[in-house]
Amino acid sequence: MWRNLVVLLVVLFTVLGPSAVIAAVGYASIRALGRNPSAANKILPAMIVAIVSAEAIAVVALLVMFQLYGRS
Repeated sequence: MWRNLVVLLVVLFTVLGPSAVIAAVGYASIRALGRNPSAANKILPAMIVAIVSAEAIAVVALLVMFQLYGRS
């Protein structure tokens, strides 16, 4: 029972963490583009790098969780 609860909490945090980062990056980039639309060439690559990094951290965390809790 406790093992299932721990797995649920780990999955919850590995999903909510990167989701919050992606939401913050999206919000900040939209605000920046609203203030200065000509800076899109500088904002877009930084936004993509931040989103990819957040997703990579989520995938690594889920792989670690599956490795730790996937065994019987």
